[in-house]
Amino acid sequence: MKYFGTDGFRGEAGVALTVEHAYKVGRFLGAYYTNENHRGRIVIGKDTRVSGYMLENALVAGLTASGSDAYEMYVTTTPSISYMVRRKGFDCGIMISASHNPYFDNGIKIIDGRGFKLSANVEERIERYIDEGDPAIEFVTRDKIGKCYDYSRGKETYTDYLEALVREDMLEGGASIEEVKTPFAGKSVALDLSNGSAYKLAIQVFEDLGARVIARNHEPNGTNINRNCGSTHIETLQQLVYDTGADVGFAYDGDADRCLAVDDEGKVIDGDHILYLCAGHMKKKGRLKDDMVVTTVMSNIGLYKAFDELGINYEQTAVGDKYVSENMIKNDYRIGGEQSGHIIFKDHAVTGDGILTSLMIMQAWLEADAPLSELTRDLKIYPQLLVNVRVADKQAALGDADVIEVADRVSEELGDTGRLLLRESGTEPLIRVMVEAETDEICREMTDRVVQVLKDKGHAVN
Repeated sequence: MKYFGTDGFRGEAGVALTVEHAYKVGRFLGAYYTNENHRGRIVIGKDTRVSGYMLENALVAGLTASGSDAYEMYVTTTPSISYMVRRKGFDCGIMISASHNPYFDNGIKIIDGRGFKLSANVEERIERYIDEGDPAIEFVTRDKIGKCYDYSRGKETYTDYLEALVREDMLEGGASIEEVKTPFAGKSVALDLSNGSAYKLAIQVFEDLGARVIARNHEPNGTNINRNCGSTHIETLQQLVYDTGADVGFAYDGDADRCLAVDDEGKVIDGDHILYLCAGHMKKKGRLKDDMVVTTVMSNIGLYKAFDELGINYEQTAVGDKYVSENMIKNDYRIGGEQSGHIIFKDHAVTGDGILTSLMIMQAWLEADAPLSELTRDLKIYPQLLVNVRVADKQAALGDADVIEVADRVSEELGDTGRLLLRESGTEPLIRVMVEAETDEICREMTDRVVQVLKDKGHAVN
């Protein structure tokens, strides 16, 4: 598609994504969800980027001009929009965010009435409207014009829900009413808020649950979101945990649909660690349907070996949280995710939720009554090397007999001590060569062998 990618309409604000684009998206959606018998109800949130204001106002103008009502939650997280759509029966939700991208980018994520990303079919119709217009989408008049509401209270509804999940689970486990008021009492939690959309919400949730919060990167100014902070710069959180002696640390991305953690020893707890920790906890409590976890093909071989030891099954999907979500919904599996920290807990949410993920880690840790570092000690993450090779023709490169032969030889030599993953990029003219093995040296040697054949056969281009 021309404008919409795997995660909405994204690009540099004012260049690839303009006020006019946002207005037309609003005009289409406002008309799409409004008819003679129903006035569309659409909830909107944004992260802390300076361009969020202009895109928000343009969307609202478009929505109301087409007859729908807009409910503004202002600065909030993507998962909170998904939750409120489902909780309050909105026709759809809109999140203005470019996630982990730099501040000068922005994006429009559209969430359907079930809390999922909007279907590609509707996105294609929006694109046609942006480029060609549609005479059927007229300006409404008089009492048909939509209204705009301050819906800040939606954030409180969302945080109340997250806190209740923790307290209710403790009550089921036999804790007293007094204990569940502040279940995190006595624990120090470091938070890297990435100067993004969780900068208030996450602090509130952890403090309400009794934790001593050590917050950093929680003073957004419109241009500092994700700048050397958050889940894409996990070293910042590692240093914070080391300097303060915090029991645990959590880092979110710009719209807080991802979470990475740091344990008491300063070790990074990435998405694979989180799946290992939380799936093991869920299995012990009998909450893991078919003892199954959904991962992408990029999860580390060490995770699968550790799952084998725990008696946990797993399925692999293509790279992308939407594929994980599709598998989970189809099979009613309870947990899945990616190395990036985009984890889905289907009993509680239909998309990745960074704050929810951090709460699930806290529960698993507290119930184990051991240092967090001990809980992932048996998970051995194998060294991994990924090389992207730009090629003239992805299909020709992957179908080359010599490339297939070298890939087969490498896989055979690695055996059960590693693996080779050879795949094409879904958005760029790249072949991705990924090797996991017992040492960095083996990763480099095996990767070089495959890359060299791609070059020798003339597939690689500068």
